[in-house]
Amino acid sequence: MVPSIPIFLFWRTNMRNLLKKSGKWIFPAIAMLLTFILLKCVFLIGYVPTESMEPTLERGSYIIGCRIYSNLETGDIIIFRHDGKLLVKRIAAMEGDMVERNGVSMTVPEGCYYVLGDNADSSYDSRYWINPFVNGADVVAKLL
Repeated sequence: MVPSIPIFLFWRTNMRNLLKKSGKWIFPAIAMLLTFILLKCVFLIGYVPTESMEPTLERGSYIIGCRIYSNLETGDIIIFRHDGKLLVKRIAAMEGDMVERNGVSMTVPEGCYYVLGDNADSSYDSRYWINPFVNGADVVAKLL
């Protein structure tokens, strides 16, 4: 005669064994998932390939930006998209501010920024672009 085991006890025993076996990998898996979410949704890690922001950001240094930011102000360093690349510059003027470019005065449009690199001699920034303004929708992160 075969002893009968209630199905509940069989299930409970199997769940305990599964938890014991999975305990070795569950914590690293959760840690990796949280790291992925933080890097994809909250933080941005970047590399500075040029000297356009020296002395503030040295060439070859790594930077961390926060994708969740509230108010941007003049003087903030931002990471934004321009011509398919991510650039790092400092906000020099905001919407409604007057800027002079090549002897011509212009007003920064609503929702836009005028940006400059800290190293004026070697920075490709708003002074040289056909459209000198960075749209707020192109801002990816604010430097921490």
